[in-house]
Amino acid sequence: MLLHLQTWKDVEDYLRHSTGIVVPIGSTEQHGPTGLIGTDAICGEVIGRGVGEAAGAMVAPTVAVGMAQHHLAFAGSMTLRPTTLIAVIRDTVESLARHGFTRFYFVNGHGGNVATVTAAFSEIYAEASLHPAGNRPAVKCKLRNWYDASGVRAISRELFGAAEGSHATPSEVSLTWYAYPEAVRTAPLDPPIAPSGGFTDAADYRRNFPDGRIGSNPGLASVEAGKRLYETAVKELAEDYRAFVAAP
Repeated sequence: MLLHLQTWKDVEDYLRHSTGIVVPIGSTEQHGPTGLIGTDAICGEVIGRGVGEAAGAMVAPTVAVGMAQHHLAFAGSMTLRPTTLIAVIRDTVESLARHGFTRFYFVNGHGGNVATVTAAFSEIYAEASLHPAGNRPAVKCKLRNWYDASGVRAISRELFGAAEGSHATPSEVSLTWYAYPEAVRTAPLDPPIAPSGGFTDAADYRRNFPDGRIGSNPGLASVEAGKRLYETAVKELAEDYRAFVAAP
């Protein structure tokens, strides 16, 4: 159930039997010569919607722009400042909590969001704890990175091994290709496995990783691999979502 395709009466009916909602979150940033700029947002959205369908959960609109300042030296990349993303998450949760939602399950596609999203959760909990009237109805938030699901990790090791890397990975590229096979891209990758290492700002990133990849070989990506990753991630995260909303 996609929130933006419901009426307000539909939402009221849903809240009579569940107060959980899935919130896909990702990023709009470069993913090397063959990865789509929307990769992280697509992955969060596709998996999040799959979880919603499998678990009978409402799914919020995707937070498609995340914390990605280090990608800004590549055309098309966008970012929110950490403080802005914290505000977006707080306002999203507090808006929906006003209507009765209490369990917010964020399906994340971008590692650069983790610290900021976790900080946003702390701000939400602090607001409840410091409220003059005491704690309001118990809002709980959870962040799950789809790529950290144990089954997903196993498939990535099996198919890609050390070529998985950490950015523009064959796993995430495969998932986007499964979702949008018409958008498959190919390009020469030299070297096949990109270098690894650290970075600070956008210029430092571009100097260290000139084609945008980190430690990965997305040339190994395939639609077939994306299908396996999708089915495995949805199954595992749907089970986790059910346990999350059922817990006191």
